[in-house]
Amino acid sequence: MGAMSVAVFFHAHPDDEALLTSGTMAKAAAAGHRVVLVVATDGALGLTSSEYGDPADLARTRLAEVQASADALGVARVVNLGYADSGLGPVTVRDGSGRTRFVDADVDVAAGELADILREENAGVFTSYDAAGGYGHPDHVQVHRVGARAAELTGIPVLEATVPRDLLVKGINLAAKFYRFPPEFDIDSYRRAYSAKEQITHRIDVRRQIPAKRASMRAHASQAAADGGADRTLAAFLRIPRPIYDLVFGREWYVDPRRSGPVRHDIFEDTTQEVRR
Repeated sequence: MGAMSVAVFFHAHPDDEALLTSGTMAKAAAAGHRVVLVVATDGALGLTSSEYGDPADLARTRLAEVQASADALGVARVVNLGYADSGLGPVTVRDGSGRTRFVDADVDVAAGELADILREENAGVFTSYDAAGGYGHPDHVQVHRVGARAAELTGIPVLEATVPRDLLVKGINLAAKFYRFPPEFDIDSYRRAYSAKEQITHRIDVRRQIPAKRASMRAHASQAAADGGADRTLAAFLRIPRPIYDLVFGREWYVDPRRSGPVRHDIFEDTTQEVRR
């Protein structure tokens, strides 16, 4: 992975890192790089079972879960930008905290906060999300906007964490063999989500990091639970037996909007730029 560097991974909610970038994070940390995880929100409006209490209770649980995930991955620092979770429901939904929802945040203000962290850490690698926000969650789309602006402010190129959508649908179909998705689950939406295979610029082999990745997923117990004894997508993924799990989750993908050409296998390949102060 080249000379030691700092990698900052920017995510919308606790548990997003487990699904999209945890293998890369663990691989970077194991190679001696400093890994920093920034979450925009505490995930207070995440879907879960009623046992986790009201949004304030869930927020405390999820911040503890993301720290446990970070510990499993070797992450050196976790930062919460402190915005309110925007949720997936109507735009009037609030978590009751009175804070600005991330989807409503001024992009320049939020990007400035993120840029301060990038400068403080002298980051050489920085990741956010693709323009679709993956599956379209409002906070994920905002991560893309804020991340792109922070890249402009600092001069640090951004890698957009994503998934080839054809492989994602294949993984969901595999999960369906071991888990019955709820009626409202819309697989067609995933056929339009994330990125086309030809857009991928970085494919990272994380098969050796599978134990850490599974530990990261397990850390987010609240996001694997639902009322009535049911469980959710995260739990379904953890039910996939190995080696099928390794096949589905053994690689992670990024899009560099500046580049095309041969797919790269190291996110630290271009870390010579100077961070703008």
